[in-house]
Amino acid sequence: MSTTNTSPRPFIYADNRLTCSGVDLTDLADTYGTPLYVYSADAIRERLGMLQTEFAAIPNTLCYAVKANSSLAILKLLSEQDCGFDIVSGGELERVRRAAPSALSRVVFSGVGKQVWEMDAALAADILLFNVESEAELEILSQRASAAGKIARIALRVNPDVFAETHPYISTGLREHKFGIAIERAREVYRRAAQLPNLEPAGVSVHIGSQIRDVEPFAQSLQRVRSLVEELRADGHNIRYVDGGGGFGIEYGNAAFNPAASVAAYATAIRSALDGLNAHLLLEPGRFLVAQAGALLTRVLYTKQNGTKHFVIADAAMNDLIRPALYQAHHEILPVIAASPEHARPNQTADIVGPVCETGDFFARDRTLPELRAGDLAVLLDAGAYGMSLASHYNTRVHPAEVLIDHGQPRLIRRRETLDSILAPELL
Repeated sequence: MSTTNTSPRPFIYADNRLTCSGVDLTDLADTYGTPLYVYSADAIRERLGMLQTEFAAIPNTLCYAVKANSSLAILKLLSEQDCGFDIVSGGELERVRRAAPSALSRVVFSGVGKQVWEMDAALAADILLFNVESEAELEILSQRASAAGKIARIALRVNPDVFAETHPYISTGLREHKFGIAIERAREVYRRAAQLPNLEPAGVSVHIGSQIRDVEPFAQSLQRVRSLVEELRADGHNIRYVDGGGGFGIEYGNAAFNPAASVAAYATAIRSALDGLNAHLLLEPGRFLVAQAGALLTRVLYTKQNGTKHFVIADAAMNDLIRPALYQAHHEILPVIAASPEHARPNQTADIVGPVCETGDFFARDRTLPELRAGDLAVLLDAGAYGMSLASHYNTRVHPAEVLIDHGQPRLIRRRETLDSILAPELL
């Protein structure tokens, strides 16, 4: 069987066995156990390269959104490709410091609720930019920068009131959302920022949501930002950074998806909106870089029939991948061993569920797949973003192990937890 990959994912069948970047997933399950997160380093580099190519003609820094997947090994991989980082917590800053200390100067700090200790750590690290989301935050940041004898470069995150069609939990660009400062008030707030000690207004930031496939909302938001930048420069502010945020999406289903063509359209929309502005562009891709590069490998524990409903119970659960329960998100599910013509299995409609004691613990409902039996391996595709980073210990379940495949060689990048490691912080 040919192994030519025309899919946007690195998971393909070779001789009826599912592989990732040429490595047999059955072998990974035998070596590392299940549930198991599997990522392709080559696929991550390829996606980053698409963005770097399309934006090469203008000054830019791609600041990977650490919240999408905060694995130290993946952060190190991206920093080696000259990536910067978008962080939303002091913990994420520490991850960058440990994985890629040379990239601290390419860090932007976003988030609506920065704590004093987080500001202090970011000031000590001399990060590139604070994306400030409220006037109260400006006041505190000025105080902390003054105490540290540092200058904090800031961009206000403005809310452009642009609608982007996505899940309501990950839409962030409208007036009713908690994020940012209304763009109509921005000039007034910048005037205040310029008056505060140890703050340097240096940029404007915008982020309208996540998993956005239409490029028009990005263009609309940046056109509004462009107008604001021109006004701020006229007011005397040295605005040299435009942070266009992240949110560029992927295809989670089995519909056709050409990532290179999608990036080209995205880049054209953004470049057109900012043409001639003479600003350094910051972008914060997350999901686009890592989602389709990763999958969750699981083994079927049991199958059961309740009336007309058939259930496939896997050893992975909502605590390992919460997106279906939280967002009603779709993940394609594939058997690791594809039935050969002589051993074909009938299709079966089933709920694919986990062992957690919640009715919401499901990966798919009424999904028609080749029949899965106890002991079979299956994968949930497109789990490289917001999979492990949203994992929990609910039901006192240990986190899965993680494996990164780089140039055809698998490497363990996170050991499977033990019950001792979960219980260690607790006191009797």
